[in-house]
Amino acid sequence: MTFDIAWARAAELSAISSPSLLLGLEAMERNLLKMLVIAGSAARLCPHVKNHKLGWVVKRQMALGIRSFKCATIAEAEMCAQAGAPDVLIACQLVGPNIARLLALREKFPGAKFSTIVDDRGALHALADASARAGARVEVLVDLDAGQHRTGIEPGPAAVALYRELAAAPSLTAGGLHAYDGHLSQSDPKARAAACEEAFAPVEAMRKALIALGLPVPRVVAGGTPTFPMHAARGNVQCSPGTCVLWDAGYAEKLPDLEFSPAAVLLTRIVSKPGGNRLCLDLGHKAVASEMPHPRVVFPDLPDARFVTHSEEHLVVESAAAQRLAVGGALLGVPWHVCPTVALHAEAVLIEGGQVKGRSRIEARARSITV
Repeated sequence: MTFDIAWARAAELSAISSPSLLLGLEAMERNLLKMLVIAGSAARLCPHVKNHKLGWVVKRQMALGIRSFKCATIAEAEMCAQAGAPDVLIACQLVGPNIARLLALREKFPGAKFSTIVDDRGALHALADASARAGARVEVLVDLDAGQHRTGIEPGPAAVALYRELAAAPSLTAGGLHAYDGHLSQSDPKARAAACEEAFAPVEAMRKALIALGLPVPRVVAGGTPTFPMHAARGNVQCSPGTCVLWDAGYAEKLPDLEFSPAAVLLTRIVSKPGGNRLCLDLGHKAVASEMPHPRVVFPDLPDARFVTHSEEHLVVESAAAQRLAVGGALLGVPWHVCPTVALHAEAVLIEGGQVKGRSRIEARARSITV
């Protein structure tokens, strides 16, 4: 697997402590422009912000014409609102105190429209009751299970009944349907497209059934990065890719047809050489996402790397290149899963034109900003 990380190699990194997250501004811009080309227009996009968690990236997307944004947390929604986003979808069913937090966001940012999703009658009633008590009206989309079986209600009679209740609730507005098919990441784009069509068919059938019943379905928000091109070709859905903004090694290997490039790279250094071909790096669980098996990071300069142990502060690898590398030497790595990796870093080092341009706080890695 090869990666274009020339932007990171060109920068003077000796004064940057490790481990650090580096963001390449030019690479990110190319990825944003490619998103627009695939979507066909900015209006077709509702990009997920969990990938970067940065308000200035939201502002850049808005400058490109994007107006709708998708979030996983209240903090991400507040970050979008602070950046001036006019349309913010919280794609997580709100329960407990998070319902009150949503209503507080509406009060704090009256210029933004906040919406959310439901897949459960109890959650729907709790949201409707809280909204009524607050004298508010909240837009809600019904979350459909497109086959991932993580969240969502199966398209069919129960989902139609739930949508009817939503449309009838005086304090809520029926905003349409949400369907995430994150389980579809086949390397063969034809196989992925076929699986996407099969998974989306019940969603489209339900949309048509709701319209036939005279119920409003203003929009359908569908997919993530792997199925982004497939949903973009439909023309009647909003696409919500996220990972393609920064890209990572996992999707680069699984999805070779999506020609995005890494805009996020990890800087690590060799802190010990415990014998043989072993290198101990300062890239522990606290610096790179570790929720999946190895490789959790790919080192372009260590193509033969074998991962030995991984702990809080250290990553031990074996490589024939160890003989020529010294303690203190720097390595660049592309994270396998970039979204949770970004969340591990309080700030990122920004690189443009081979120069360090500054640092940026990762605003929405927190669970709460002010609300």
